[in-house]
Amino acid sequence: MGEVKIENRIVGERYSCYVVAEIGINHNGDIDIAKKLIDIAASAGCDAVKFQKRTVEVVYTKEELARPRESPFGQTNGDLKRGLEFGLEQYRIIDAYCRDKGIVWFASCWDEESVDFIEQFHPPAYKIASACLTDDDLLIYTRAKGKPIILSTGMSSLDQIDYAVKILGKENLIILHSSSTYPAHYEELNLRLIPVLQHQFAVPIGYSGHETGIPSSVAAVALGACMIERHLTLDRAMWGSDHAASLEPNGITRLVRDIRLVETSLGDGVKRVLDRELPIIQKLRRIHGPRVRVL
Repeated sequence: MGEVKIENRIVGERYSCYVVAEIGINHNGDIDIAKKLIDIAASAGCDAVKFQKRTVEVVYTKEELARPRESPFGQTNGDLKRGLEFGLEQYRIIDAYCRDKGIVWFASCWDEESVDFIEQFHPPAYKIASACLTDDDLLIYTRAKGKPIILSTGMSSLDQIDYAVKILGKENLIILHSSSTYPAHYEELNLRLIPVLQHQFAVPIGYSGHETGIPSSVAAVALGACMIERHLTLDRAMWGSDHAASLEPNGITRLVRDIRLVETSLGDGVKRVLDRELPIIQKLRRIHGPRVRVL
């Protein structure tokens, strides 16, 4: 399986799991909330935070933007979508703040104009959202920036994933298994697909989770996931579409802790007698030395 370098960290089978806190649109259009979420992610020991960037008029049709939808930003879906988008001033603050906190940031860009917008901040990687996996032009445009690509695979068939990988190429590619339901039910997670994807594509495989709990994301690491992405919120009861499928501050802290414990527990697969077992052998074992049973 290949390896991918994101800034100063290598993502791959032999390395510590790369943990991404997905801030996405959980900042609710408020830069102060975004900064608080960055603080939480850095304090929890996450490796990176991720945002979402859209050019609203490109991603959504006029009809969709005009659709009635009440929100703190107005009475239409367009009011909501525009209200949740950070502009240049906010991203300059985000960039400086993450550098000050010593945490990496990047974004999933939903259109080519958004790729160009984020590129001015020299991100160490780009994320392709599950919803964009079949957008060939966006995949080609993003790949042309020459950065590592993280491809999320929710709502996609294996054939669609295979086609996207052919467009992107396997170099500097990480694939994230995902189920695009918010929040996801546990019977929808299908974590056993992680080793299947490893075998089929021979690139680093991770997991982007939208479930409400922690154990399944930790189990993904035990199954071989070398990147974990989970949404982060200040409070799951907050207004907004993604908060219910997110982890709160205590949850993201526990997630990172449990991932590191599982990594330590997995070991190297070599059977050996431990030094700390030697006094136990002397105390409990009646017969010492190798024994071969003869049938």
